[in-house]
Amino acid sequence: MISGILNIKKEPGFTSHDVVAKLRGIVHQKKIGHTGTLDPDATGVLPVCLGKATKLCDIIGDWDKTYEAVLLLGRETDTEDTSGQTLKEREVTVTEEEIRDIILSFQGSYDQIPPMYSALKVNGQKLCDLARKGIEVERKARPVTIHKIQILEINLPRVCMRVECSKGTYIRTLCQDIGEKLGCGACMESLLRTRVSEFRLDGALRLQQIEELVQQEDFSFVQSVDSVFMQYDFAQVMKAAKKMVENGNRIPKEMICNMCQEKEQKCIRLYDWEDRFIGLYAYMPQEQDFKPIKLFI
Repeated sequence: MISGILNIKKEPGFTSHDVVAKLRGIVHQKKIGHTGTLDPDATGVLPVCLGKATKLCDIIGDWDKTYEAVLLLGRETDTEDTSGQTLKEREVTVTEEEIRDIILSFQGSYDQIPPMYSALKVNGQKLCDLARKGIEVERKARPVTIHKIQILEINLPRVCMRVECSKGTYIRTLCQDIGEKLGCGACMESLLRTRVSEFRLDGALRLQQIEELVQQEDFSFVQSVDSVFMQYDFAQVMKAAKKMVENGNRIPKEMICNMCQEKEQKCIRLYDWEDRFIGLYAYMPQEQDFKPIKLFI
C-alpha cells in the first residue's frame, strides 16, 4: 500500500470525490482521501492523501489557502457563482476606486454565512442536497479570516483578485458579500486554488500525468507523510521502547535520542530505530515524558 501525499491539479468538471475515485483506479488501492472540497467548476491545488497519510486529511484541510477568483459585478445567483440561476441583475455604476476600497475592507476577520450550495451538513443532511430540493435552512455565521486580498485586474464588470484566507472561507460568499456592500450585487465567475499551505500550483500534477507515471512505475511524485512536519525538530526513539511505540503509549524522556538539547522541545517528529516516521509527540514537562499527538504507524 502506498502512503503519502499527492499534489493534484484538479481540472474543471470533477468533484473532489471524483478525483479520489479516479485515483483509486490509477494506484489500485482504496485508502485515499482528499483534504477539502473544491467545487466542480473550480480548479487548482487539491492535496490527496494515501494510506497512512489519510490521517492528515483534516490537518491539511485546516491550513491556509490562496485563490485567484474572478468577481462578476451586477449579477446575483442562487449558488453565488455563475453556474446558478440568476436571481437579480443590476447596473454597475460604482467606480474603480470604490471597488478597491470595498474589496480591501474585507481584509481581516469577518463573520461569513455559508452558502446553501455547500457540502456542510445540518442535522445530518448536506446543505446542497436541501438546496436542490428547494429547501433553505438558517445557517449560523462563522468567523473566517481574509489574510490578504490583492486586486490583480479590474475590467468592469469583472474584477480579478488573489485571496489568502483561513480554513472554512467560501470565496463564492466573499464575492456575494462584496457585491452586497457595493450595492450592485455580485457572484463568482471562476475560481483557481493556487496554494494549500506549502502545496502550490506549480508543483501540482493532473490525473493523466499521475496515471502515466504509475504506468512507468515511477512514484517519485508521492510526498512522504513527514514532509509536512519539517517545522518540528527531529528525534529518534530507542528500540527498547518498541512496545510503548506500538501501543501508542507515552515515552519517557530518557528513551528519546538524537534530539536537540539546547532548547525545550514542545513538539517533535519522532522516528524509530530504523529511521521510520512514527508521528508527532509533545513534551510534558511535569511528567518528563513525551505524549503522542498524531501517530502514523
